[in-house]
Amino acid sequence: MGELTHFNQEGRARMVDVSHKAETARVAVARGEIRMKPETLQLIKNKSLAKGDVLAVSQVAAIMGAKKTPDIIPMCHPLLLSGIDVSFEINEAESKVEIQATV
Repeated sequence: MGELTHFNQEGRARMVDVSHKAETARVAVARGEIRMKPETLQLIKNKSLAKGDVLAVSQVAAIMGAKKTPDIIPMCHPLLLSGIDVSFEINEAESKVEIQATV
């Protein structure tokens, strides 16, 4: 196994040089779910919450979060993103919202 590249000789974290790497196209997919009371799920489904369309706001927040990843994750290199898609599926049987983000 090779040497760990993200640590200096003292064992402290360092940011590595990636300028020599070739440009590549990559896709990242993240999935999750939020479980809730059935009553809450119905309010989301019917867009009846006082603060508006929860899923629309969540979609914008997810896109903004993806664009800000280098600001949130220490030593993450900024990447040029060509597209971000966030989808939601309401699962009434299990009282949850399933989420998928593709970048």
